[in-house]
Amino acid sequence: MQIAIVTISDRASRGEYEDLGGPAIAAWLKSVVVGDYTLIREVIPDGRERVRDTLIRLCDEAQVDLILTTGGTGPAPRDETPEAMTDILERELPGFGELMRRRSLEQVATAILSRQTAGTRGKTLIVNLPGRPASIALCLDAVFPAIPYCLDLIGAGRIDTDPARLKSHRPG
Repeated sequence: MQIAIVTISDRASRGEYEDLGGPAIAAWLKSVVVGDYTLIREVIPDGRERVRDTLIRLCDEAQVDLILTTGGTGPAPRDETPEAMTDILERELPGFGELMRRRSLEQVATAILSRQTAGTRGKTLIVNLPGRPASIALCLDAVFPAIPYCLDLIGAGRIDTDPARLKSHRPG
C-alpha cells in the first residue's frame, strides 16, 4: 500500500511558509490506519499544469494507491487543483467533496468557498483536502470510512483502520 501526500502551495514550495497540511495528514493517517503502508510526501507550487503532471506521475508511474492532496481548492486565481483533477480523472466521486463541505460548514462559514473533489485514475483514488490542519482532520474523519472499500473496488492495495478510532465500512 502506497499513500502519497501532496501539499499544493506556492509559498510552502518556496520555503516561505511551513507546510502544516502535509504533516497533519501524515499524523492523522498514523493515528487511524493499521498495517504497513509506504508514505510519499511532496510539496509543489500551485498551478494546473504542475498539479496535473504530479498526479499523473504518482498514478501512472509510481502506481500509488491513494493520493491525498492539501491546498489549491479555494477561489483564488492560483487555486487550480480541481481543474487539474478534471484533466486527469477517469471517474469523479463528487460525494467526497459534498460531504467534506457539509461537515466543514458546521465549523466555518467560509467552507462554502472550498472546491474539494475526489476521483479515480486507474487503480488510484485521489482526494482533495483543505489546507488547514483542523479542517483536514474533520474532512478525513468524514470521508475516510468509505476509502478502504473504494480502494477495494478499484483494485488498489488494501487498507484497514483501527475500529476504536475510525470504523471503515465494507459491505457484507
